[in-house]
Amino acid sequence: MTDQAKERGASWLAEAGVRPTRQRAALAALLVGDGQHRHVTAESLYSAAMDQGESVSLATVYNTLRAFCEAGLMQEVTVDGSRSYFDTNTRDHPHFFWEDDGRLTDAPVDQLVISRLPDAPRGAEIASVDVVIRLRRK
Repeated sequence: MTDQAKERGASWLAEAGVRPTRQRAALAALLVGDGQHRHVTAESLYSAAMDQGESVSLATVYNTLRAFCEAGLMQEVTVDGSRSYFDTNTRDHPHFFWEDDGRLTDAPVDQLVISRLPDAPRGAEIASVDVVIRLRRK
């Protein structure tokens, strides 16, 4: 892992006020070290950490991803009841889910038009709208 990746990860954590433990710093560098947004599962991030020789458990990866979401660094995107992806792009935007290979990618936000949402039930407000467009190859 490059020094630049480590610096980017450390800055990302510092901007959100997240305490930079060794594991958090290593995972942050993997997530934002090259300046690109990522869509990861806990398992894929764990595998990337292992490939880099980082000593971290899968449970720690899950806990760290949840902490990053709570700090506003990431958003969780649930594709179905059992599969969650974590996205470093926290702006509201739609996603494509590629069913053939289980990949999540950003969809063009400028092409999405939601003209009307249903009214929220009494005593509730709409917190967000998640759009996941499932794709399969022809």
